[in-house]
Order: sequence, then structure tokens, then C-alpha cells
Amino acid sequence: MNIEQLTNEALEILCHLIEIPRTSRNERNASDYLEQIMREKFRLNVHREKNNLWCIAEGYREKCPTLLLNAHIDTVKPVSSWERDPFKSTREGKRIYGLGSNDDGASLVSLLQAFRVLSSKETPYNLILLISAEEEVSGHDGIEHVLPLLPHIDMALVGEPTGMQPAIAEKGLMVLDVTSHGKSGHAASDKGDNAIYHAIDDIQWFRTHKWSKESELLGPVKMSVTIIQAGSQHNVIPDTCTFTVDVRSNELYQNEELYHLICKQVKSEVKARSFRLNSSSIPITHPLVQRAIKLGKTPFGSPTLSDQALMAFPSLKMGPGQSSRSHTADEFIEVGEVKDAIETYVKMLEKM
Repeated sequence: MNIEQLTNEALEILCHLIEIPRTSRNERNASDYLEQIMREKFRLNVHREKNNLWCIAEGYREKCPTLLLNAHIDTVKPVSSWERDPFKSTREGKRIYGLGSNDDGASLVSLLQAFRVLSSKETPYNLILLISAEEEVSGHDGIEHVLPLLPHIDMALVGEPTGMQPAIAEKGLMVLDVTSHGKSGHAASDKGDNAIYHAIDDIQWFRTHKWSKESELLGPVKMSVTIIQAGSQHNVIPDTCTFTVDVRSNELYQNEELYHLICKQVKSEVKARSFRLNSSSIPITHPLVQRAIKLGKTPFGSPTLSDQALMAFPSLKMGPGQSSRSHTADEFIEVGEVKDAIETYVKMLEKM
């Protein structure tokens, strides 16, 4: 098949996917559709676990390194400001609008086509395509559940909207639930110890603290207080104040390390929801990165999180579309971006 045929086929699949609601943990119907297409139309040997799908290219060799191609099938829930129907693929000129068109449908269909092309060629590595679920919520039934079921993986190319530029590092995520304690009392009296006032001091620390290790690719660790709750009625001094902190780590810190350092600095009680989503990076000397550079691509550091955080092997994030369109109203992908992605993936990987 030529690139025009591959692109048209990819766009047809993408438009159909848009019209199947597939928010995180509700991907079953979309997985059913893709499994049918891959198995019956493309004659691929498809494996399935929950809503995750994967294929291993024929001719797997135990002694060869294995490359994983990965994209996710799920989407976030549509925001209320959509002017178009988010679950209808709308083509206007060179754009296709619809929920998940940019994040991550374009990467999914582009990698699917690239896998079909590459699996018919001789390569010095094994090739696996994984379409994973629950990426948008870092769910336990997504890639984390599937990776132990796959052969040993040596490296991965993760399809996410990066303008087809290689993200060689991405920030991690740690969510903290912080509680300040005081003592209740009548607001008209001098009795009581206002928990909000204790929280203010710690919130100010989160707002102004500068971490010493700053990454050349990802910049500093970023901490943002995003939710705050306290009090039950206007005339009662609150005895607790809880707030949530979104921590975006760089590759110079592990999340657990940051947690212990934070606990030493604030007076409030701090609990981390998880330490599992650490920052990730790949050496610029890695063959995946070098192939991208030889194609004129520019490595960069990405502030957004992906399933790379759950991969214990080197991974590169690169895909069609722009991160700035993700999770927004009237999300879209350019037709030419899908065509370019298929061509670039094949050129990049067939000679690696």
C-alpha cells in the first residue's frame, strides 16, 4: 500500500473511533471495534487483556532487542465548552474535529499503520504494538497491567501529540493531600485555633519554594496548590484545613525523595496518593533518539505525563498533533499530520 492509501485507511479508523465514546475505564466498545478491524481486516494476531490490545510481529527472536510501539485508546471526558458534538467526527477543510482526535487517536492509527508496514520488513529487532487503556487516569488496568504479560521490552516509542518532535524527558506527577490541624471555637470569642491560618503558612511555602536541582530539559520541580477545603459554617473556627498539591517532578528527583523533603519543611500532615509516576528520560545517544535527530527532529523535554512513567525501560515520546490541543474543546487533528506521522515512523524505524 502507498502512503495515500495508508493515510486514508488510518483516517477512516480514526473517524469511526471518535464516534465511539471511550473515556477512561469505558473503552470496551472501542477496543471491540479495533480488535475486529485488526483481526479481520488486517489479519493481525491480536491479543487482548481487559481493554488493552497488542500484536507481536511475526518472526520474534528471543536474542534480539524488542521495540514497543504504544498509544492509548482512552480519552478524557469532554469539557462543557465544546461547540461541536465531541462524539461526532467532523471534517472541515484539512481538519478532523472530535474528542480524542489529537489525544491520542492520531498517534494510535499512525502507529497501527506503521506497525503493519514495518512488520513486513526485516528489522534487527522484534516489534510489538500495544494499544493501552486507562492512560488518562494512570489506571491499574492499563499498561501497568499488560506489561508483565509481554515479552521482555528493551525500548519504546510512545505516540503522544508532540508535533512529531522527540520528547526525550517528561515530568512525573505526585499528588499530595495535606491537612492542617487546629482547634474549633466560636468565631466571636478568642478561643480556638484556626487551622486555615496554619495552612496559609504551608501554602505559602509550596508557592515560593525553589528546588536546587533544575533540569536542562524539564526545568524546575513545579508545585501547585489546586484544591482547598475548610470550615462548616461562618461562626465556627475550623479545626482542620485540607488542601491538595500537584507536584510535577523532573528527572533529577524521585517522587518519594521529594515527599520526604517536603514533610521536613511543612508543619501540616502530608500524605502522598502514590509514588509510582516518576519523571522519565532517555539518553540522547540512544538509537531511537539518534534516528529522530537524523531526520531533522529536535529533542525536547515535555511537561505532560504519559504512560512512559510506568515503563522501566528507555522510551521516547513522539506523535502527530499538538499537546496544547489535548483536553480542550473542539479538539482536532490535521489530515496532513497523520500522513506525515506514518511516513516519519516508518523512515525512522526501518533503518534503526
